[in-house]
Amino acid sequence: MKLFSAHIEDLRSLYISNLKKALDMEQKIAKSLPELIESASDPELANAFRLHLDETQGHVSTVESILRNHIGEAATETCKVINGLSTEASDTIKDATDPTIRDIALIGAAQQVEHHEIAVYGTLRRWAEILGHDEDAALLESIEAEEENADAVLTEIAGRVNLEGADTPAVRSRSVA
Repeated sequence: MKLFSAHIEDLRSLYISNLKKALDMEQKIAKSLPELIESASDPELANAFRLHLDETQGHVSTVESILRNHIGEAATETCKVINGLSTEASDTIKDATDPTIRDIALIGAAQQVEHHEIAVYGTLRRWAEILGHDEDAALLESIEAEEENADAVLTEIAGRVNLEGADTPAVRSRSVA
């Protein structure tokens, strides 16, 4: 049930509303990445999460700056998508008892988040261009590129870790039977 409306009347108000959701998203990701770092058993994966935490903290600052420039404050609106993805990831991490399988689950969860972020920043960048906010568009494009790079790094790590996970005792026993 929605108690309050954001009063989205035009593209500018839609843009601001979605910037607020992007800020909420980035703040939540920054808060959850330390848990992912700690949960990862693969050193390369843990390092990728550490590097992305630094980038994410920069994304928080950038989106805050854009919002302050437009509305004078860095307000947020709840990003329901990131809430759902975070809950799903947290449940999967707790359920995966094998460290390699947990790493595979971490990669999958992180890539779902990255794909959402890529979509968010691509959309915001385009709206900024349409609205004539060229500086915003450049900043948002930079964030989008970092998210695409994070996804590519995770894909590369997944190529190795997924194969390691396929060689677990449970998988071996199924392939023998």
